[in-house]
Amino acid sequence: MEIIKPGIDLDFIGKRRIAYIFSSILILCSILMLVVNRGPEYGVDFAGGTVIQVKFNKAVEVNRIKEGFGVMNLKGAAVQRFGVETQNEYLIRTNESLMTDENFSGRMTRALSDATGAEAEIRRIEMVGPQVGETLREKALFAVFYSLLLITIYISGRFEMKWVVSGVMAAALIGVVYFFSLFNMSIPILILAALIVTLFLFWQLRLRYAMGAIVALIHDVIITVGIFTFLGKEFSLPIVAALLTIIGYSLNDTIIVFDRIRENLRRYSRRPLDLNINRSINETLSRTLLTAGTTLIVLISLFFLGGDIIHDFAFTMIVGIVIGTYSSIYVASPMLLLIESGEPSSGEPAAVPAAG
Repeated sequence: MEIIKPGIDLDFIGKRRIAYIFSSILILCSILMLVVNRGPEYGVDFAGGTVIQVKFNKAVEVNRIKEGFGVMNLKGAAVQRFGVETQNEYLIRTNESLMTDENFSGRMTRALSDATGAEAEIRRIEMVGPQVGETLREKALFAVFYSLLLITIYISGRFEMKWVVSGVMAAALIGVVYFFSLFNMSIPILILAALIVTLFLFWQLRLRYAMGAIVALIHDVIITVGIFTFLGKEFSLPIVAALLTIIGYSLNDTIIVFDRIRENLRRYSRRPLDLNINRSINETLSRTLLTAGTTLIVLISLFFLGGDIIHDFAFTMIVGIVIGTYSSIYVASPMLLLIESGEPSSGEPAAVPAAG
């Protein structure tokens, strides 16, 4: 099935400078949002605390719910409606990690019922200690960092046959990050520094395909997290799972385009590099749009019909798929041209040697 006619020739590479500006603005805005908000708004998984989901048999006032929590000496709890209004369900969050016993749910139910005048039912209670939350935060950052680094090994070996160079470099970076993490250094700063060093080494070693892939993946993660922060959504373990899924999806899309670029570099070795890249993007455009479109149909269905539990996960995936599809066309592929020939202003750009 093709939704794009064969032979289409859209000038994606010719618009790369506009894409650079657009991506730079999105990244700067995302970083600014993270700085202003001092990072994303962490959920109970990462910040520690307690979440209680409660259902009432009739409509109640939020202030009455807070009064019920005041009776339990849980002042300052945040109350948020959960699900559709007619279900009368609420999520109550507190920064305290409550010590519960067998009678806790019963006492909580009675306190809420007395305060609201409605029958209350405790649906779930989730508790995470602050130390556990910090550990989970660090492990989530390491998961994203290691996935990016291991992906670059595959890209370098797959397209440039540089398994040893990329493997040794990645192993060294992982070892250094792990070593310094033992001295209680700030994990976010440590990983940020490691990523900057990684990009510098890729540039110096001319690992073109790996550089294009990792820049696109970092681009996708930063913008997705920035949008998530801008909308005030909570960052939790399911969101980390969504980010790792986005990385895999975006990489798959990028590999398809890279594979066609490599084929065309072999087939049309005399053709300028920018024309080969542009031709390759056009030839894989139908497949790219079909994959993104069918995936979005499923995610949009989950977003509207899947319930509040997976609402944020589906939203993160939707944003990530859109950004990932964009980056595979306008970020990853143009990076090959930028690395190889440094944005030529006129004349024929040099052709990059075909890999493998």
